[in-house]
Amino acid sequence: MSLFRMFLKEQRENLGLIWKLNIYDYKTMYSRQYLGPIWIILMPVMSALVLWLVFGLGIRGVREPVQDIPFIMHLLTGIFSFGFISSSITGGASAILDKQNLMTKMKFPASVLISIKSLGNIMNVTIVTSIILIVSIWNGYTDPITYIGFFYFLFATVCFTYAIALTLSATVVVVRDVKNILGAFIRLAFFMSPVIWSLESANPLMQVITAYNPFAYLIMTYRYTFLYEDLYIYGGATQHIYFWTLTIFLFYIGLHVHYRFRNRFVDYMR
Repeated sequence: MSLFRMFLKEQRENLGLIWKLNIYDYKTMYSRQYLGPIWIILMPVMSALVLWLVFGLGIRGVREPVQDIPFIMHLLTGIFSFGFISSSITGGASAILDKQNLMTKMKFPASVLISIKSLGNIMNVTIVTSIILIVSIWNGYTDPITYIGFFYFLFATVCFTYAIALTLSATVVVVRDVKNILGAFIRLAFFMSPVIWSLESANPLMQVITAYNPFAYLIMTYRYTFLYEDLYIYGGATQHIYFWTLTIFLFYIGLHVHYRFRNRFVDYMR
């Protein structure tokens, strides 16, 4: 518990630094691109259109609506939510290693670097979600009160991905090969989660696997927030308990791994 309090104290004392470095990263990333931050929306939309052309119009012909929702909307909510989850994990995993020059010049807690990545991803998903929100309001897919679920999705995703990033960011510094393994895992998670396919039409075995897939829990929470009016938050009590138990456990492991190696990060990066 003392590690958790130390972690919260570090974040609170460095809020200004987290915000400033996040803005600096944004300016650096898009400074030499003509479209600049517009790529935040263009990249996931282009990915969704490619998948729609292949899986929505190509391989199996025109896809039928999923629970009376157009397949393109089913796909967009899957792409946007999975993109946020995966970028939070991969970005958090490489947060310390990518800023090794900064780590050697400035003195601040290494966990701040994960928070910077997390804040940037929150801003990105909020921007792209505006598309889903506008379409949902225009078509009246759900009761507007369900949009509150987006904030639960943000909170749950940040907690889950941050817990993973605490462990991975330290591990990647020590063993660089972990980044390659992580890339393969993210690709597997994409196809094992209901991004393209529908959970309701999946075979029984996949439905059982999905029940223990935290990626699926987060994706469906995002999707239900904007597309389906029968539930405010996806899942039953068992799924909520499982997800938060797993998240707390991963956070506990992550804190111990992170604080065990944090004083030697600079040495490992030399």
